[in-house]
Amino acid sequence: MKKHIVTLPGDGIGPEIMKSAEALLKAVGEKFNHEFTAVTKDIGGVAIDKYNDPLPKETIEACESADAILLGAVGGPKWADSKARPEQGLLKIRKHFNLFANLRPVTIFDSLEASSPLKQNIVHGSDLMIVRELTGGLYFGQPSERRDGGRSVVDTLTYTHDEIERIVRTAFDTAMTRRKHLTSVDKANVLESSRMWREIVNTVSKEYPEVTVEHELVDAAAMKLITNPAYFDVIVTENLFGDILSDEASVITGSLGVLPSASLSETGLGLFEPIHGSAPDIAGENKANPIGMMLSVGMMLKYSFNLHEESAAIEKAVNQVLSEGFKTADLKIDGAATLSTTEMTEKIISCL
Repeated sequence: MKKHIVTLPGDGIGPEIMKSAEALLKAVGEKFNHEFTAVTKDIGGVAIDKYNDPLPKETIEACESADAILLGAVGGPKWADSKARPEQGLLKIRKHFNLFANLRPVTIFDSLEASSPLKQNIVHGSDLMIVRELTGGLYFGQPSERRDGGRSVVDTLTYTHDEIERIVRTAFDTAMTRRKHLTSVDKANVLESSRMWREIVNTVSKEYPEVTVEHELVDAAAMKLITNPAYFDVIVTENLFGDILSDEASVITGSLGVLPSASLSETGLGLFEPIHGSAPDIAGENKANPIGMMLSVGMMLKYSFNLHEESAAIEKAVNQVLSEGFKTADLKIDGAATLSTTEMTEKIISCL
């Protein structure tokens, strides 16, 4: 198989962990007889510095001819007062490529259970997927503005039937590959958009009789994520709720550094990135955890290229390295040896 990838290292630790991703792709290609080519482009703060634009035209054009996109991280205090914000690059690329489905796996590695802020007996066995609608809702609705000389404000939550149905179908398809348990999260007791959301979930569920479907109000779901995370299999929800719940769920793993994500379009193009930030405080120090980035490569192989064996091999290698007592500085594993970014990358690749 031959595939072309655009890499967007971005800001902070982004360039360091992207080197890990590139090394991993080379190793996977050699082991499984694939050819991966890559070109690097700018996004975020570094793009603002070069082009005064967090998502320059050159980057968009390169991504349009790619089979998949890998993203490192964007943002940092350097651009806190900039009129153009690095995070705008993320919103723009999601909208431009219609990356409507955000998949956030939350898996508790056995070796990291003690690192969770929750008790081990609560987090043990937790393995869930949050499917978040990514291009609609409050973040994109118009009007969104200050009014009355700044004395009032309006944000607009808007969805179409088709926007809801396509993310719901993505969630059902995902549930069919897992434990066939889908939890739809909304606020149907207050919001008309949530009542429409719930109606569509119920309608689509008739096409998936094998999937058990439950509805949860977002506040109840937030509490259950903390008290019984192992209960969930697949969670599907709209943009704002998904943003909050996925960040809440990620904390229970013990470190943001080990979690990947995928943002998928209807055409098959996907953007894959770790969920952690740009960590400017450790940028350039070779301390960053590359695991989230490397597992994002695994998600790319699985969801964009249908290379399930290769993706599973990466997950197995990561789990093996952690189980053998190796970690990066952000991980709290008693007795484990602390490795640098490059050392952890080499250790994982050697396990392939």
